[in-house]
Amino acid sequence: MKKTFLILAAALSGVLAAGAQTGREWQDPAVNEINRLPMRSSFAAGERLSLDGVWKFHWVRNASERPSGIGAVDYDDAAWGSMPVPGMWELNGYGDPVYVNIGYAWRGNFRNDPPYVPDAENHVGSYRRTFDIPASWGGKDIFLSIGSATSNVYVWVNGRFVGYSEDSKLAAQFDITKFVKPGENLIALQMFRWSDGTYLEDQDFWRFAGIARGVELTARDKAHLEDVRITPVLDSEYKDATLRVEVETTPRVKSVGLTLRDAAGGVVAEHRLQPAGGKGGYVFEVADPAKWSAETPNLYTLEIAVSDGRGVTETVTQPVGFRSVEIRDAQLLVNGQPVLIKGADRHEMDPVGGYVVSRERMIEDIRIMKEMNINAVRTSHYPNDPQWYELCDRYGIYVVDEANVESHGMGYGDNTLAKAPAYAQAHMERNRRMVLRDKNHPSVIIWSMGNEAGMGPNFEACYRWIKEYDPSRPVHYERAVYDQDGAFTDIICPMYWGYEQCEKYARNNPSKPLIQCEYAHAMGNSMGGLDHYWELVRKYPSYQGGFIWDFVDQGLVRYEPDGRVSFLYGGDFNDYDATDNSFNCNGIIAPDRTWHPHAYEVQCQYQSIWTTPVDLARGRVEVYNENFFIGLDAYEMEWQLLADGRVVKAGRIGDLDVAPQQRRAYELGFTAADFCPQAKEILVNVAYKLKEKQPLLDIGHTAARQQFVVREYDCKAGFGLAASARPVEVTRWERGVRVEGDTWQMFFSRDGFLAAYTVDGRELMAEGAELRPQFWRAPTENDLGAKLHQRQAVWKNPELRLTKFDAAVEDGVAVVEALYELPAVKATLALTYRINGAGEMEVSERMTADKTAEVPNLFRFGMTLTMPARYDRVVYYGRGAHENYADRLSSADLGLYEQRVADQYHDEYVRPQESGTKGGLRWWTVADSAGTGLTILADAPFSASALPYATADLDVSNFPPQQHSGTLVARDATFVNFDLLQSGLGCIDSWGALPEKQFRVPYGDYTFRFMLKPTVK
Repeated sequence: MKKTFLILAAALSGVLAAGAQTGREWQDPAVNEINRLPMRSSFAAGERLSLDGVWKFHWVRNASERPSGIGAVDYDDAAWGSMPVPGMWELNGYGDPVYVNIGYAWRGNFRNDPPYVPDAENHVGSYRRTFDIPASWGGKDIFLSIGSATSNVYVWVNGRFVGYSEDSKLAAQFDITKFVKPGENLIALQMFRWSDGTYLEDQDFWRFAGIARGVELTARDKAHLEDVRITPVLDSEYKDATLRVEVETTPRVKSVGLTLRDAAGGVVAEHRLQPAGGKGGYVFEVADPAKWSAETPNLYTLEIAVSDGRGVTETVTQPVGFRSVEIRDAQLLVNGQPVLIKGADRHEMDPVGGYVVSRERMIEDIRIMKEMNINAVRTSHYPNDPQWYELCDRYGIYVVDEANVESHGMGYGDNTLAKAPAYAQAHMERNRRMVLRDKNHPSVIIWSMGNEAGMGPNFEACYRWIKEYDPSRPVHYERAVYDQDGAFTDIICPMYWGYEQCEKYARNNPSKPLIQCEYAHAMGNSMGGLDHYWELVRKYPSYQGGFIWDFVDQGLVRYEPDGRVSFLYGGDFNDYDATDNSFNCNGIIAPDRTWHPHAYEVQCQYQSIWTTPVDLARGRVEVYNENFFIGLDAYEMEWQLLADGRVVKAGRIGDLDVAPQQRRAYELGFTAADFCPQAKEILVNVAYKLKEKQPLLDIGHTAARQQFVVREYDCKAGFGLAASARPVEVTRWERGVRVEGDTWQMFFSRDGFLAAYTVDGRELMAEGAELRPQFWRAPTENDLGAKLHQRQAVWKNPELRLTKFDAAVEDGVAVVEALYELPAVKATLALTYRINGAGEMEVSERMTADKTAEVPNLFRFGMTLTMPARYDRVVYYGRGAHENYADRLSSADLGLYEQRVADQYHDEYVRPQESGTKGGLRWWTVADSAGTGLTILADAPFSASALPYATADLDVSNFPPQQHSGTLVARDATFVNFDLLQSGLGCIDSWGALPEKQFRVPYGDYTFRFMLKPTVK
């Protein structure tokens, strides 16, 4: 009898543990849910009632202050405020947004002590609202779905406890049939900012709390589909296929009709099955189906009609994509082809809504990806809204689906939660639920077990389960690369490997493909050297690409008083929360989805149509189709022949018949006879444009373009002062040197610098300005991360100690020479000006270094001058139209450009920094609206910028860290910088990596020869 009692007591205890609330769940890693329904694949079924909208809301700062009894129908919430659902607390007036990269939001204030989280600052939000159940829902099963609740959620309906859930990025679904009644009902929720699950949600993003996705009710017949699993398998020739369909149903289901339809709605195959024990399955044979890939997102539709024996009770549809994924010979294959992963990492982030991302925003993001030739996305670092996968299926984006597991703040050593038995269940549950939800999406080609969460038995168990459940997809995890020779990752998926490390791996007979899960850190003015990565990808078969970190800056929008926009980042909201400042702004695009200049470099390097010149004298080129599944018949080629930047002949090839991975020669409609003999430079442009509109892409969209030099510009030819019979005079006096002609005048200050330049009474230089050497730039985010603003600080304002200053007229030319010592950098500098009677100036800037000294690199070697603000236009022949640098210029074509000075600085950089430089310059003119101004040219291609800001205005190392481009105040002047050399930008990372060696400016001897020519109209 005693034994029987103990057994009953144990059983009862288990029931209570499974379904009862203790109030301690939020600090118990063994309890991640109470009464939550098992995860199933995403599909719409039944009648739906959205609970989105405005809810009653109550917020407390500390967890111990939270109200109790809020689920009671008669609870008095009259004094409560309101909260939109979906909506994040911090963006609706409750608490401050916090951003940290590594470490939890309590970093610096509380110690890590898993599973326990602090009481102080652990905000708790309580929600209440009523809803009406239609009478027609009587007799049906009614379900509640909360799409995304951070960090957990307790649920009550009509005063009764329904359940509990953790995992902020997957839906919490509950059967509330027995809790509701026809007519008015009350639902209450309570959520904690932090719970034991927070230790697994230490991602590099804003740490918001709230409900990020929709809340809805669904009413379904008692006879309904519970889950469906769809597994397409291609044969060894990747031609014919089977489609395995497995269903789980409620007991009342008597039969299930399966109908497979093609894109036109035609029936491909059908079958009716009778579930046994709530389960059933069937395998369709499908001859040569249209295959799914990112290039060819061909979708079929599976209709699942559920019957209770008297009639159909519900019909569910699922998209079906016939495709295979495998790894063979150290390559990732999709449908048997070693596709290139031209990817980006993407957080779910909106500049207004935070975690709340609309369907329209998702479509916009995919459209931008398509425009930019991005074909793959990693859902960093958690499962996304189910709509995202549906859209990736439809439009064709490969997806690496990542589990909501990151415990970076616990480190990678013995304290990692990957080795903590108490968190084994949570690791497994988060991976398993992701796989069960997203298993039917053809876009999902790789499972990711998490991000930056250490390595240990918990991930080993996850890997084994996923491989057993779904052998049709590879599994990857970055930390597993470095454990047990990568035994628990199918892909070598590191972060931020440099070029040498990538090449070393790829050339040494690897056994697994290399696909970097994060690379080319796109923070601020960055991504110099992306082309080098893709030279290696296209060289080594096992190196198949990677995911740029990341797709979009995570800034939050703020409108300034003048109507301009600033994007806010960590630390902008208070001075006591932990913060990593602007380190969450690493996007290819800005928060408002404006393209950053480096986005064009991504578009260029990710393009899939390439042209190789064969014999340009005869107009012969070879076209390579880098796609794996489509020909080029959807595109036409437009070509242009340019002489000194002007189009002299153009044409098009309307029919491009180039099969996937094949090459074909074409003749453009020009020969050497069309090359203008007087032109200094001959160029050929080719562009590939859509002939018809495609989903998300307009007719005429440019998918690829390139430029070729037929005759290269010779900067030295014709460089130098032209002879002039007009007189020139030099006058020396106590304030300096005056050089003048009949219509112009120059003044050199007594420190040897040009300080005034007047032509026909028009001042070309701003009052008080000087033409001075320039060695410094406003640091980029990568410069700051590598501490170059400190390491190279000696070049910021080095003393120029005048040692000689002479002026004379020699052979009708005024010659002014100033010699300087630069003691801080152990160098000498000579500035020599030669001025003819027309007021044109040839300048030599020559630095001689002390070869025995150890002096840091320069940012640039050039000159700077300031012009009056009326000179507000730039006209130039060089690379454009967007800014470009020595290691980021493949997307910037040589051409003639005319632009406004006001548009030169890229306002969408979250923080001020170097911007606006244009390289490959043959000449550069800064002018007013009438065309009067100053032209700069040199004896070699150079770079220049013209901005309404001084370098010091953009140098955040001069100011506190909380600076914003949106608050910059344009000066009443135009600041012109022009350089022989400027350092590249780099892209390996933003915390120490330098630009490649060939793009740095080492300490040494340099000579910059340039000319200044007034242009008066």
